[in-house]
Amino acid sequence: MPGNSRLTQAHWLALLLPAALLGGAYIAQYGFGLPPCEMCWWQRYPHFAALALALLGFILPQRRVLVALAAVAILASGLIGGFHAGVEYGFWEGITSCAPLNLSGDDPLAAIMNAPVIRCDVAPWDLFGISLAGWNFLFSTGAALVIFALLRGKSA
Repeated sequence: MPGNSRLTQAHWLALLLPAALLGGAYIAQYGFGLPPCEMCWWQRYPHFAALALALLGFILPQRRVLVALAAVAILASGLIGGFHAGVEYGFWEGITSCAPLNLSGDDPLAAIMNAPVIRCDVAPWDLFGISLAGWNFLFSTGAALVIFALLRGKSA
């Protein structure tokens, strides 16, 4: 990848951070039995978009714009994570019922009655008192700001 080393750093950060955070989310979900609530999913969607945008930056000529858009998506995930962490810590109420339903199958009523309630206002795990949503807020917001700073910098 020829050109600006700051742009290259921003580009790799815009690719690797959402990949790592999504990987961690799926390890938590499938490896440690921590199913995501609705607000957890809301945090994943912008990371999927950021990954796609960063990957497109490797093949399309509008690299700087695509990396900037990936940073916006990463920031969006971080802000959603901050909101979700506030709900978990009881700072404010969430805006969702937090119980996703899967109505596939023969008996929708049985699916509703047997659906596990996955609450958005209870952190299923934390490290140093910071929930997964809180960590997403810290990492994603910080990384987005670093990407923006790298994009603003002069060419090396």
